[in-house]
Amino acid sequence: MTKPIPAPQVLLAEVTHRCPLQCVYCSNPTELIKKTEEISTDTWGKVFTEAADLGVLQVSISGGEPAARRDLTSLIKAARDADLYVNLITSGIGFKRSRLEEVIEAGCEHIQLSLQDVDSGGAELISNLKKGLEKKLEFASWVRTHSVPLTINAVMHRLNLDRLPQTIEMAIEMGARRLEIANVQYHGWASFNKNILMPTQEQSDRTNQIVSEAREKYHGKLLIDYVPVDHYAEYPKSCMNGWGQVALIVAPDGYVLPCHNATMLSHLNFENVVDNSLGSIWYESEAFNAYRGDAWMPDICKSCDRKDIDFGGCRCQALALLGDASAADPVCSRAHPHNLIPREYANSLIATDTASINYRPNA
Repeated sequence: MTKPIPAPQVLLAEVTHRCPLQCVYCSNPTELIKKTEEISTDTWGKVFTEAADLGVLQVSISGGEPAARRDLTSLIKAARDADLYVNLITSGIGFKRSRLEEVIEAGCEHIQLSLQDVDSGGAELISNLKKGLEKKLEFASWVRTHSVPLTINAVMHRLNLDRLPQTIEMAIEMGARRLEIANVQYHGWASFNKNILMPTQEQSDRTNQIVSEAREKYHGKLLIDYVPVDHYAEYPKSCMNGWGQVALIVAPDGYVLPCHNATMLSHLNFENVVDNSLGSIWYESEAFNAYRGDAWMPDICKSCDRKDIDFGGCRCQALALLGDASAADPVCSRAHPHNLIPREYANSLIATDTASINYRPNA
């Protein structure tokens, strides 16, 4: 019996790829969408209305840096007018205090601030921006004067994982109620810097312990979400909580994606909100139905008691490491009993850590 397709709950609205930072692990596609290709304010308003009609409850307005759009306040207001809970994902760079107050007044209900490093030099090394950390600390101090909840998104990798305890402390000092400790995903621009970013097995194991202890220590004070280094994991991550199950992403040019990196799956055809309704794309499009449910799964995944936990894992990782997007995630120890491919791959990268840094070009 075929399960009914659930309504989406979350929309990630990537309103621009423009950004003042040049982060070496940027997860956006290698080919960035230009300002002239971005969909209009009115089209985004249509997207928000259709999303709410579909059942979406929350929109995260992201980028690039969403503050690069002059109409950001109008976008937030349009999302609130559609009765969506509005989360702003930002670097904090490019904001004046007055503009932050404008977006909060327009209806922004939650802010997620990226943190490259607790060390100023380390933050500059990753983002190629001077005094970036100082600007983020100032931005967080502005947020604290309002009642808007703050999440810190700390992207972790070999160069900053040893400072994770200090990162947790800084998140608390910044007034965060939630901390997302997210190890780099090696797609998009990050794929060009994996040699310098891939953590060691020892770092991964230590991070798991630090997170476990911090969750217990700060229970009730700081909610900690954790994305581990999946190359060293026993089971794959639950990518997007299932392909086409919970979330959808609208890119700056209006194309709708089942996951952030789905454009690397070049065999799929993605549809655009300019040409089709969000509802028809969610329920009927080839791309969203390609890996929805379990019909596509290899037999070993179909018969696994974890198939409704990790949903077969990451399609992008299967393509990147195995050359087949329909294969079981290479991380999975059940599908790949010796589980050597991800570990050998990670170790081969660590052995070549003399590679120079490749900074993300600006859109």
